[in-house]
Amino acid sequence: MTTMVDETQRTADDIATGWLEDFEAALRAQDIDAAVDLFATTSYWRDLVSFTWNLRTVEDRDGVRDLLTHTLERVAPTDFELSEPAATADGVTEAWFTFATSVGRGTGLVRLVDEDGTKAWTLLTALQELDGHEEPRGPRRISGAKHGVDPQRKSWSEKRAEEDAAWGDTAHPYTLVVGGGQGGIALGARLRQLGVPALVVDRWERPGDQWRSRYKSLCLHDPVWYDHLPYLKFPDNWPVFAPNESSLV
Repeated sequence: MTTMVDETQRTADDIATGWLEDFEAALRAQDIDAAVDLFATTSYWRDLVSFTWNLRTVEDRDGVRDLLTHTLERVAPTDFELSEPAATADGVTEAWFTFATSVGRGTGLVRLVDEDGTKAWTLLTALQELDGHEEPRGPRRISGAKHGVDPQRKSWSEKRAEEDAAWGDTAHPYTLVVGGGQGGIALGARLRQLGVPALVVDRWERPGDQWRSRYKSLCLHDPVWYDHLPYLKFPDNWPVFAPNESSLV
């Protein structure tokens, strides 16, 4: 006998997990019709490299069908799991999740609505790392300890000075990042952790000067917990909407 579950008794985690399981099952079976049916009539999927190797947004079910038709077999996505508790507000269930592809691992965000069943209104998928090219973080971080007497040991600042002096002589960048704003800074930091020689250039004297030079009331329109830089989070007591630096003085 089948037991019917009252929708009002389902938690946000139940709703989100159920959708992710159905989505993964459809993708594993390469059943594009079933996957498309999990999206609302009006819906948006923003993909950052994970499925399309590009930055691409598709709209509605026809867009989802086109994206999956051209990528699903190659990407082979699996292992969709919640990465933190889901939440429901104003009829929309929002959930962060992780997943894997044939070449790496990604994160995503889905917003679900009740449209003749649970359907995705918006979906974000983003590739975070490639297999075999993981950042040295967590259990992979370097020890940093070199015990014993070494008269030739160099300090961190000495090593950095040597690196700077080598540019254009014995060292050359694989990647040139034009622009030292928050995007350029983040990309440069991540490339360094991946061991990719990179040079960030900007017309301003210091990184972030384009923020310092703008109007004093400038601030972000989204909360700071959406805008952390890699390896450098905003402090817990930072204003919710990050202002121009001059506003904090």
